[in-house]
Formats: sequence, structure tokens, C-alpha cells
Amino acid sequence: MKKFSIVKNAKLFFALNIIVLVIGIGSMLVRGFNLGIDFTGGSLMDLKFDQPVTVAQVREVLSDHKLGNSIIQLGSTGDQATSSQSVLIRTGLINDSQRLEVMNDLTARLGSNQMLRVENVGATVGNDLVKSAIGAVALSWVLMIIYITIRFELRFALAAIIALIIDVMVTLSYFSVLQLEIDSSFVAALLTVVGYSINGTIVIFDRIRENLHTHRRTESMADLVDASIWQTMNRSIYTSLTTLFAVVAIFLFGGETIHNFSFAMLVGFGSGFYTSTFLAGSLWLFLRDKMGHHRDAASVAAVPKRKKR
Repeated sequence: MKKFSIVKNAKLFFALNIIVLVIGIGSMLVRGFNLGIDFTGGSLMDLKFDQPVTVAQVREVLSDHKLGNSIIQLGSTGDQATSSQSVLIRTGLINDSQRLEVMNDLTARLGSNQMLRVENVGATVGNDLVKSAIGAVALSWVLMIIYITIRFELRFALAAIIALIIDVMVTLSYFSVLQLEIDSSFVAALLTVVGYSINGTIVIFDRIRENLHTHRRTESMADLVDASIWQTMNRSIYTSLTTLFAVVAIFLFGGETIHNFSFAMLVGFGSGFYTSTFLAGSLWLFLRDKMGHHRDAASVAAVPKRKKR
């Protein structure tokens, strides 16, 4: 049975991706991002309760005041590892009346407590970390281009980087459209997505390069790319599923504090599979046609011949 042609339907796959990106970029321009307190700063309350309390109990109270995304840290005291009398709460910027309402509610529902410290704090991430994160991503792309160009060729490198840019933009799009909070863990998730996504793309590109060595003139380049993608399809699906199983488990059972982190990886890994499987090969084929075929000989020559068994 003839397999579905991915390359011949590339326009459809790109169109679907463009729709998501247009919606996402429009949301970024109009609505922006929901930056967490790591970026915007906030208010800090250090409390000591008469009885041990859990993070879930404190968060339930804060959620009623629309502060459910606050950072809650338990102290070292308490009878159990999951509860403590000492609680450090960091919220977005709130005024004195809002703070008083929260404190009264905490006392009424969780018992008497003592306010050890209260203050407003600045952003822990701020512009410096944002610039560092952007620089880290940009540096990784440059190093990838250099490595893939040496190991494969420039057109493979450019196609891989374009696919990575799409993955990053798709992840940002989801967070802007859904107005999910972006904190320091999101930066870590984004860097993880970049490292993961390139892996699937390289596997397919390596198979394309191997098949170039045995390419028949009667076979079109589109057919060669299709064959390469399908030859690695099982591997791509198995790897993606096993990774997604772990991320889904973290998303469902990891708790609210890492909910957005796991969601970012979930979206990024899904986009990585999509771009690697349905876009990267077609991107390389497009760049090959636009940039000429003269590098194919060097690319094929770099492929070691397999010994016949």
C-alpha cells in the first residue's frame, strides 16, 4: 500500500502552522503576555501559623482572592514534609487593604498566625535574565547551524533552525492566546523544547543524507524525502510518545506550581514532532531548489558507504 505523501501535501501542513502562528502573533501584539511575578515583582508575606498547614490549603485561600498563582514555600518546621507552620507567600503587587483581606481569610480558615515579615520585592528575573535567555537561544541556534553545516550542509542547518523558530513561536503563541502565566520556569521549558526538537529533525535529515547516496535518477527528490520520513516514522512516534507520556503525567499530577512549565513542554514537544515530521523535510527540499543543487555531491560524498552484509 502506498504511503501518504507528506511532501506533496506540504502546503496543507504549512497552512495549518501559519494559521496558528498568525493567531498567536496577533495575540502577542494585541494582548501581550501574562508575565508572572518573577518578571514583574510582587509582595512578600512571611507567616508562622500555630498549626502546620499545607501548600494546597494556603493556595485554596489565595485562589479566592485571585492570587492562586502565587509562589508558596514551606519552612523547615512541621510534623510532615508536606506541611509546616512557617509559610512564605509571594504574590503579585497588592495594596494594604488587599493584604489585610488575605490575612483575615487565612486566619479564619487556617487558624491563628503571626506575621513575621511583609514587604514589596522587585523582579527576580527582570530584563537581564530575559536578555540572557534570548542570548542563550540565539547562541544555540548559531552553534547548531555551524555543526549541522559541517556534519551535513548549510541547507539542512537552515531548515532545522527554521523548524526550531516555529516551535518557539508556537509555544509563545499558546501562552499569549490562553494568557497563561510566564515565569522563570517557562524559560527553562523553552530551552528544553529547543534541545528536544532538533533531535527529531536531525534523525530525519540523517536518513535523507543516507538515501541521497543511493538515489536513483528515476526517483524524484520529493519521493526520496517522503521515503526518508516514513523510514524514520516509527522511531519518531515511539520517541515522541514516551516523552509525552512523562510530560502529561507531570502536567496532570505535578501540581499547580509546575503546571505551566509542563504545559509549555507539552506544546513544544508536540510542535517539535509536527515540524520535524511534516515541515523540516519540505523546508530542506525548498531550500535545495532555491539555493541550487551543487552542494549535493559534497553532501553525498560525506556519507560513509555501508558494507554489504
